[in-house]
This record gives sequence, C-alpha cells and structure tokens, in this order.
Amino acid sequence: MKVRDILDGKGSHIASTQPDITVEAAVRSLGEEKVGALVVVEPSGKLCGIISERDVVRRLAASGSGALQAKVADVMTCEVMTCTPDDSVEHLMALMTQNRFRHLPVLEHDRLVGVVSIGDVVKSRLQDLEQETSVLRDYISAY
Repeated sequence: MKVRDILDGKGSHIASTQPDITVEAAVRSLGEEKVGALVVVEPSGKLCGIISERDVVRRLAASGSGALQAKVADVMTCEVMTCTPDDSVEHLMALMTQNRFRHLPVLEHDRLVGVVSIGDVVKSRLQDLEQETSVLRDYISAY
C-alpha cells in the first residue's frame, strides 16, 4: 500500500497553522481539529514546520504557562521529515519508528498534499492484514 492510498481515504483537509500565530491559538486548533499536530505553512503555502502536542508540552515544561503566548515559529519543529504519495506504508512505518514521531507531511512536487499520522499507518496495515487473512482462509477452505 502507498501513502496515496491512505490520503485517498482521508479526504483533502489538512490541519494547519501559520508561524506567527500564538501557541495558545494553535492549541485551540489542535482541539478543534481533533489532531495531534498541525503543519505550519507560510502565507505563500510553503511548509515551514510542524507543531505537535509534544512540542507544546516540552515548551510548557521548560517555560511555564507563558509559553502559550509564544509564537508557533518559536516552538515548532523546523526540520521536518516528509514523504511523498508514492512512498510505501512500510517505509513510513520504519521512518516513524526510527525517528520517534507520529505525523509526517506529504509533499508532491514541493506542494503540501496531506499529513499521515501513525494512526493512519496502523489502520492501513490492519486493513492489509485483514485482507491477507481473508485470502488465506479462502485458500485453506478450498482444500
């Protein structure tokens, strides 16, 4: 299965924010969107980072509640790993596991086309395993 297959099932909405927004506003967006991370895009639409619940918690632990008034640009992860729609789900699983992150922006020709979460990866893997199981059951019952 490819990343493209996951995105096709998710729809086209991408939860995002801008670097000059306060962390407090970003946290509100995380809650409203019911997601664990927001991609951070410049007004031009270019990906410039990602802010996750973990980023916020780390800043709160270091700076206290004043961190909520900081700008997203000061808290976000700037060096963002990305994938493409043609990457395999197995590649994503390895990348996410090795680097210990849960959200991966998807770029196609330098354009943001989606975000894949570890939950999306697990769900697609379960679907693959269910299909394999069904095929094996059919094969076994034929004999």
